Amino acid sequence: MPTRVCCCCSALRPRYKRLVDNIFPEDPKDGLVKADMEKLTFYAVSAPEKLDRIGSYLADRLSRDVVRHRTGYVLIAMEALDQLLMACHSQSIKPFVESFLHMVAKLLESGEPKLQVLGTNSFVKFANIEEDTPSYHRRYDFFVSRFSAMCHSYHSDPETRTEIRIAGIRGIQGVVRKTVNDELRATIWEPQHMDKIVPSLLFNMQKIEEVDSRIGPPPSPSAADKEENPAVLAENCFRELLGRASFGNMNNAVRPVFAHLDHHKLWDPNEFAVHCFKIIMYSIQAQYSHHVIQEILGHLDACKKDSPRVRAGIIQVLLEAVAIAAKGSIGPTVLEVFNTLLKHLRLSVEFEANDLQGGSIGSVNLNTSSKDSDEKIVQNAIIQTIGFFGSNLPDYQRSEIMMFIMGKVPVFGTSTHTLDISQLGDLGTRRIQIMLLRSLLMVTSGYKAKTIVTALPGSFLDPLLSPSLMEDYELRQLVLEVMHNLMDRHDNRAKLRGIRIIPDVADLKIKREKICRQDTSFMKKNGQQLYRHIYLGCKEEDNVQKNYELLYTSLALITIELANEEVVIDLIRLAIALQDSAIINEDNLSMFHRCGIMALVAAYLNFVSQMIAVPAFCQHVSKVIEIRTMDAPYFLPEHIFRDKCMLPKSLEKHDKNLYFLTNKIAESLGGSGYSVERLSVPYVPQVTDEDRLSRRKSIVDTVSIQVDILPNSIPSDDVVSNTEEITFEALKKAIDTSGMEEQEKEKRRLVIEKFQKAPFEEIAAQCESKANLLHDRLAQILELTIRPPPSPSGTLTITSGHAQYQSVPVYEMKFPDLCVY
Repeated sequence: MPTRVCCCCSALRPRYKRLVDNIFPEDPKDGLVKADMEKLTFYAVSAPEKLDRIGSYLADRLSRDVVRHRTGYVLIAMEALDQLLMACHSQSIKPFVESFLHMVAKLLESGEPKLQVLGTNSFVKFANIEEDTPSYHRRYDFFVSRFSAMCHSYHSDPETRTEIRIAGIRGIQGVVRKTVNDELRATIWEPQHMDKIVPSLLFNMQKIEEVDSRIGPPPSPSAADKEENPAVLAENCFRELLGRASFGNMNNAVRPVFAHLDHHKLWDPNEFAVHCFKIIMYSIQAQYSHHVIQEILGHLDACKKDSPRVRAGIIQVLLEAVAIAAKGSIGPTVLEVFNTLLKHLRLSVEFEANDLQGGSIGSVNLNTSSKDSDEKIVQNAIIQTIGFFGSNLPDYQRSEIMMFIMGKVPVFGTSTHTLDISQLGDLGTRRIQIMLLRSLLMVTSGYKAKTIVTALPGSFLDPLLSPSLMEDYELRQLVLEVMHNLMDRHDNRAKLRGIRIIPDVADLKIKREKICRQDTSFMKKNGQQLYRHIYLGCKEEDNVQKNYELLYTSLALITIELANEEVVIDLIRLAIALQDSAIINEDNLSMFHRCGIMALVAAYLNFVSQMIAVPAFCQHVSKVIEIRTMDAPYFLPEHIFRDKCMLPKSLEKHDKNLYFLTNKIAESLGGSGYSVERLSVPYVPQVTDEDRLSRRKSIVDTVSIQVDILPNSIPSDDVVSNTEEITFEALKKAIDTSGMEEQEKEKRRLVIEKFQKAPFEEIAAQCESKANLLHDRLAQILELTIRPPPSPSGTLTITSGHAQYQSVPVYEMKFPDLCVY
């Protein structure tokens, strides 16, 4: 029952108190007295200066009723406050608001769930009111703390617990709405507030039973779900919070997410983490996406010593974030993303290598084996992220990333790479090579350049081809697949999959265009380099079927994308040289590899003959294939790559009809207008420093051009003395030749490089000048030798180095024709 006062005392009381007292009925069940409430409202609007006193008096009454557990009168007081708050919007409402917030705080502090919900509902109504002027002194620290605590309610009654949690979430939502619309809204974004708000929302979001794992934006909750389900309501509030975040506040809102996921160990499994970051990426403004990606990268660095599954979970979250950010603005974080991922790829390989070295051979325990497989999960996640990110970049950025990754690939004998591999060892280095090339393969997938020079510039082609000579078949496969991604500009690779004899190439419906001038220039500059790597790649001892298939595809793609008449001739020379190497077998290859090379040559010549459509050439290739089918099926790809294929004991006794003959090919092509003079010159691969860097044996130790004077150019009765005095100095010079050999190698390398890359006009001019110099020198020699000696019996002695020819009469000397090659 309310406190009753006598009539005389009541008359002496202030009017606002009398009006406030009249709204309370004798029985609280009757509710607010509406007629008296209208009078109080009219009085408050007419005399706004009294609002402060009305609020204070109502607050005092409510405080007493809360302490005395008179819930009915508390409800009436809050209803009156709500109506006054909604009706009054004058400048004098500021002090009234302070009284109102004080009363809400009293309700939230009470231990009764019903009063807590009542106070929350009043605060939400207040939060939806737009005030005319900002409040410079009002703070909501208490409400943030109290609402966050309500979000974690563990009341024994499930329905009551849900009700309190919903009230806490709605209260946080009200604080956010009220503060972001205030000029002092930056205070809510301070870390001490975000560290309470964000984890409270995430705690309730975890209760979602089925997390949507699609890449698209999560579905918006229905109105009914918002009111009944704390998880859905928390998610909606989380979206609203992130949507209101500005450039300077974004990081403060995202960092508590990492702390929550770490504390509750939600990276493994990471379904909830992925769901959270999908919400984040779709809720924030698109231009702030790179902030989130930077935060994920920073957290990945902070967790570099955590378990592999935790790191894999973070990387998968990064993948989801990148997938969404790649559709909008990624910002300046492109290289940072790749640099961080490659750094963690190296760390994962290092951890894997250390685990393998730590376990004894043959007795690796289950924990080591499990950790090894977990590291592979991390590595696959990194590669998938790199590939997805790279494939969504524009072409100009993708070219930079290709160069960036290629610069990280370690090559034995060089120090051009920028990745620290000092702790990896040979096994770890091989593993990081494979991982980086797999990453590069993912980035180049789907890359379509208008010209091959754009896709394969010299600065990228040279380091890319270096691993193709390594003694590891998997590395060579990856290099070839990367080249196929960059060469195949018309999507023909799928039609060429598998090495086989194609009956009719026209059925493949291969797409091709006329070779442009830039592509022609590329082949003139780099063609020999490509041929060399294909030639040497065919002769590797550890080749498997996939290697031959990829080499065949390489030849076919060069034919489709880059081949003019000159390139076709070079490719045929290359094929014939491969056939000859398999027959002669200077590299001591096994019979399987020799037959594999023969099958590769057959498949390619069958393809190129139909591509250039020269009938005589096609007829010769078809005839050889037909004879092989009957007499030597192991020379065809359909047979040699079977599991149980009978191999011959030797190739030396085979009939020449089983081989593709250069003279018949030259005859058939010459009849169709091809320039076949170069077919008679056997193909020999160029020798470069890559043979030493890739740990291969050198094909040719020295390359020299010699002009020999044939013996028949000197009369038969002349005796040549080729003796040399042997002294200590001569032996010393012969032994100490390391410096001279290095100089000679460098000279040969410069000469080869010049003939590869220098313009034709420059080479021709230099050769012409040398020819003129040689002509002048020979003229001087002839003039000196033909001139009569001082006496008829005069003789002339010709000395060259340590070889001295016998003196002969000048008039008896003969000078044969001189030919310079």
